[in-house]
Amino acid sequence: MYKISITGLKVYGYHGVFDFERQYGQDFVIDAWVVLPGDALTIGDDLSKTVHYGNLADAIVENVKHNPVDLIETLAQRLLDLVFNFGGGVVQQAEVTVHKPNAPIPHEFEDVSVTVGAVR
Repeated sequence: MYKISITGLKVYGYHGVFDFERQYGQDFVIDAWVVLPGDALTIGDDLSKTVHYGNLADAIVENVKHNPVDLIETLAQRLLDLVFNFGGGVVQQAEVTVHKPNAPIPHEFEDVSVTVGAVR
């Protein structure tokens, strides 16, 4: 097995429960990883036998930009579903973290995030 990771993917989106979040938007940061069967030898330098991380990043960005939701939990699950269905079903395990670094809470903090994962 092998793992492909994308970390720190910054996307501007309009998710949140407050009207101002939906109106003005904010940055979200996405981390995602997938586990695939085999190893580098079984891939044989053939892109069709793996997940194209550039295309996966594009798909994640487009998903975050559209169809706003109230909860980042909902967004994280939606992205996990996207990741599992990406690349023709070769993904065996995946995890997605949605960070909301500018969450509207009245305290000093570094990050708010939700992580979801699953094994197929």
